[in-house]
Amino acid sequence: MRIILMGPPGAGKGTQAELLVEHFQIPHISTGDIFRAAIKDQTPLGLKAKEYMDAGALVPDEVTIGIVEERLKKEDCQKGFLLDGFPRTVAQADALTKILESLNMTLNGVVNIELENEELLQRLTGRRVCRKCGSTYHVVFNPPQNQNVCDKCGGELYQRSDDTLATAQNRLNVYHEQTQPLIAYYEKRNLLKRERGDQEIKQVFHEILNVLE
Repeated sequence: MRIILMGPPGAGKGTQAELLVEHFQIPHISTGDIFRAAIKDQTPLGLKAKEYMDAGALVPDEVTIGIVEERLKKEDCQKGFLLDGFPRTVAQADALTKILESLNMTLNGVVNIELENEELLQRLTGRRVCRKCGSTYHVVFNPPQNQNVCDKCGGELYQRSDDTLATAQNRLNVYHEQTQPLIAYYEKRNLLKRERGDQEIKQVFHEILNVLE
């Protein structure tokens, strides 16, 4: 099973990725993970990516695409994979299409988990983290027994700077701007599978399996 998993921050993409990887017994390929692996293995492309990352710059497409190609050629991808965080642009999607053709592989589907912005913002801004032990809570979905107090260690709970409303809104705006062309790209190729993220985790998972299988 060869899948691309897409979805905005807060849609539950990470949870579904874990379930799908376990179900199909395929590797979970995220750009962050493969960058770290390529850097650790000191591949030429990994060292090139490290130069950009150390300078605080975005890794250019040709390096990212090369690292993804290296990863997809590995033995464990022969029976399938789940791509997460790649492609991010139409240029990257075109490159991925060419890579898969060269490897005689085809995608089974591109799953896009969708959720209204209002609910995404509620999910993203409701997270609270313990200053002492790092435990995470959510003011709606997983509240502590006592407000702003960690159940585990009694530490103070706080809202991270990247969970504020302004930051969360900006993250969503950037995501939608980036992915809208990708959604159209895969829709034209009859690969896009839309999935509602406003359901129970198990329900979302079973519906994704239904559209893929």
